[in-house]
Amino acid sequence: MSSQLLPRIPQDPSSFLLSQLHQKTHLCHDSLFGNRAAVPQPQTRSHQNWHQRKDSPLALAQAYQTKDKLIASHPHLAEEGAIQIVIIKTTGDKILSQPLADIGGKGLFTKEIDEALINGDIDIAVHSMKDVPTYLPDKTILPCNLPREDVRDAFICLTASSLAELPAGSVIGTASLRRKSQILHRYPLLKVEENFRGNVQTRLKKLNEKVVQATLLALAGLKRLNMAENVTSILSLDEMLPAVAQGAIGIACRSNDDKMADYIAKLNHEETRLAVACERAFLLTLDGSCRTPIAGYASKDADGNCIFKGLVASPDGTRVLETSRKGLYAYKEMMEIGKDAGQELLKQAGPGFFGC
Repeated sequence: MSSQLLPRIPQDPSSFLLSQLHQKTHLCHDSLFGNRAAVPQPQTRSHQNWHQRKDSPLALAQAYQTKDKLIASHPHLAEEGAIQIVIIKTTGDKILSQPLADIGGKGLFTKEIDEALINGDIDIAVHSMKDVPTYLPDKTILPCNLPREDVRDAFICLTASSLAELPAGSVIGTASLRRKSQILHRYPLLKVEENFRGNVQTRLKKLNEKVVQATLLALAGLKRLNMAENVTSILSLDEMLPAVAQGAIGIACRSNDDKMADYIAKLNHEETRLAVACERAFLLTLDGSCRTPIAGYASKDADGNCIFKGLVASPDGTRVLETSRKGLYAYKEMMEIGKDAGQELLKQAGPGFFGC
């Protein structure tokens, strides 16, 4: 690729979206790369109580996707004010100067949202599932996953068409230890800038400014932002196994709120829900932290079976352990697949491998 072909970075669309929010919305939501949005409220409330913020375009895109699906399934929610969106800025969004592992891990992207849900400030929460800890807070349930987007990672670079084409010493920007370990395992002469955080627009801006030579981003987020034109190439699953639940959106509500549970139940995509459950069972078994590179992906093959691939690695990529499973595409069997795969890798890894 010519160095003159810079990725096109559109202006932050949240300024337009939020002009609509003041009139309409209340929705709590958590995004793939940064700022969080909030949840749909199928009932009218005073608009004066909700503080609106200019936050992550990706968070808002996922919030509006959920809102559109709610309206499609429940036409009466199209009425003005029936669904409101609230933006919730999480601790993980506020502290961008340090790696996630140093400030408490992925739960920092959901803590404030969970509290708002439990306190009744919001009625449903829309999460990027890969940011959701393997435990759910008391008094909440997450019974719904929307249809999954493409799970692969995208390579974005101004000077090369793939990781393999980058010269030795090139710096890749990624805050993900999963990506770092898999990059260095295959390309040990490359370097990785770990504290490469911020939303999609921020990361592409840093790439344009030549802070790094290339970056990897989730293809799902780029598609939801209509920014897939920035992609240089797409990494195969063999080259870069995705994060657990990558590309999946989850919708949570309070465990005693049958009305909200009924609203969101109609949005559930069961194939996605089962795949995410399998992957999260794998992650839970490993008890992985943000300091442990872990990847896992469950999918349905042409015969309708579950195919699972899992991976754990040392952060420097010198040690990578992999496993795979095949079984029935059903909840009980897929939970066992995830657990069994995790137990195998625990044994392979040995004591101390998953230490913080």
